[in-house]
Amino acid sequence: MCRNIKPLFNFDPPTTEEEIRAASLQFVRKISGFTKPSKANEAPFHFAIEEIAAISARLIDSLETNAPPKNREEEAAKARAKAAVRFA
Repeated sequence: MCRNIKPLFNFDPPTTEEEIRAASLQFVRKISGFTKPSKANEAPFHFAIEEIAAISARLIDSLETNAPPKNREEEAAKARAKAAVRFA
């Protein structure tokens, strides 16, 4: 799976529409193989992004957990630490 797609559920503050759309864009890029589609494929490419973003938002809104929300700053710091070790 694409490493650029990050978990979006159970964060404080909650996930934004921009974050959901960015993850949807990464997903569509990954499965289509296009970073930027041709003119012929532009409409279906953008339609897929919007559809996946809408479905993802519904999924995130419907999920439930008893776990406390994750802190964005702490999760970002963990990711930076992993990247530093990985790319050092």
